[in-house]
Amino acid sequence: MPRYKLVIEYDGAPYSGWQRQTNAVTVQETLEAAARKFCGVPTRVMGAGRTDTGVHAMGQVAHADFEKEWPAATVRNALNALVRPAPIAVLESERVDETFDARHSATGRHYRYAIINRRAPLALEKQAWQIAAPIDVALMNEGAQHLLGHHDFTTFRATQCQANSPMRTLDRLVVRRDKERIEVEASARSFLHNQVRSMVGTLVEVGAGRWAPEDVATALAARARPACGPVAPAQGLILMKVDYA
Repeated sequence: MPRYKLVIEYDGAPYSGWQRQTNAVTVQETLEAAARKFCGVPTRVMGAGRTDTGVHAMGQVAHADFEKEWPAATVRNALNALVRPAPIAVLESERVDETFDARHSATGRHYRYAIINRRAPLALEKQAWQIAAPIDVALMNEGAQHLLGHHDFTTFRATQCQANSPMRTLDRLVVRRDKERIEVEASARSFLHNQVRSMVGTLVEVGAGRWAPEDVATALAARARPACGPVAPAQGLILMKVDYA
């Protein structure tokens, strides 16, 4: 069966995450319904990352196998037409070899978390966490250095995480500020459930002065979920890009 690689953008606010569930509407389910209308038979759309409830994507990658071969542009255009009015867009479609697997072939994933650091309410920016109190980005970056590298990230994963191992290698964790907007960029081959939001929430504790930067190292070494800071809310997190060799 011809396999297609899809690059997908979506607003995660209306969805209970990417992965199909029994009693909730998800991004995967919505795309699979569009794919079924397109080709007339049930079609699985397998994603590179299982984004949580309310988490967004600008560069989610998925693959789907269709009954017949279509021009890649036809697949993209058909899915976009059939998925309306859902806030989901197929940005790219590409015919790929059947050995390509959106999840298992991935070599890197890149997330961005947005914070708006101001007291006035957010009239337009909805894909961000608003924090009124002052945040010190330099302190956040100092705390972030303790998380880089290969570690046991038990402290920073959800208790319901289904990964076989808490060991992960964090390649990049950078905090940037542009006026009132703060962005945390995280890159790794793979992440644990809630890992990015847990790290961001902990770093905000540092930036707000409630934790010292070295407290992040202490929390990591504890290898215990209660040692984590508050988990950042979902609406600020975006899956930006997935890498392949």
